[in-house]
Amino acid sequence: MRVLVTGGTGLLGWWLVKAFLETGFEVHATYHTRKPLGPNGASWRRLELADPADVARVFEEARPDVVVHAAAYTDVDGCERSPGLAYRVNYLGTLAVAREAARRGAFMVYVSTDYVFDGERGLYREEDTPRPINYYGLTKLLGEASTAALPGDSSLIVRVSGLYGYSPTGKRNFGVNALEALLEGRSVKAFDDQYLSPTYAPWLAGAIAKLVSSGASGVLHVAGERMSRYEFALRLAEAVGADPSLVRPTPMSSARLAARRPRDSSLDVRRAKALGITHPPAAQAIRGFVEEYLRARTEDPSTL
Repeated sequence: MRVLVTGGTGLLGWWLVKAFLETGFEVHATYHTRKPLGPNGASWRRLELADPADVARVFEEARPDVVVHAAAYTDVDGCERSPGLAYRVNYLGTLAVAREAARRGAFMVYVSTDYVFDGERGLYREEDTPRPINYYGLTKLLGEASTAALPGDSSLIVRVSGLYGYSPTGKRNFGVNALEALLEGRSVKAFDDQYLSPTYAPWLAGAIAKLVSSGASGVLHVAGERMSRYEFALRLAEAVGADPSLVRPTPMSSARLAARRPRDSSLDVRRAKALGITHPPAAQAIRGFVEEYLRARTEDPSTL
């Protein structure tokens, strides 16, 4: 079976390519700026997601049975400052992917976000009404609508939260930034009033590959356990044996952010658990992240 992974150089995208290769798929993946060196075995193509003609070209060349659409403009503040770019990439780009998937009869997986919710309650279920409070969340919700419009059971919308992990492509995230600071003995400022469901990217990639193989469809929340960014950073400090006082609790109001953040965008994952998709305990996932990062730093420091 042939799978096309868009955004293959992103944090999740790189691990998706690896997971589908290990599952036995013929993997085609896209990049935007620079073709990555691996994983070995994938066929890479450059994609201008905001250009429908380029999307059609990639589909014609890859001829996928499944497309996992992980490419997105994920800079939350950047989306607020450049709403036109966010609209073209996150909505119109997704619309183009969905139309090509429908035209060719390919199953589509759309990677969405907890930021489609306003954060006033937390532990959101799949059937809860989205109400984004920033432009990133709005454009990702529009992408959901494009995917949900596909006929029958031909799509799966996976909402995720607080992705972290090491990526050989050098993609930054809160986990990597905090880990590097702690390893160097520097302080880490972390919001103690923002709650989410931190999710380990390599595990999520494997979970999505499993869901595709099992034929899951509809909307599904796939994420880790609820905690604040401050709690996550404390657990990270514990995992590396760093002084916990290096982690400084910080209110969101003290940060100069262009975009509002949901106060509590954590996700209820009971539906995923019923399908056998269970995130490892936070301590185990964070330990795996630290070990992966340290192994990469030892083997190839140039990637960090």
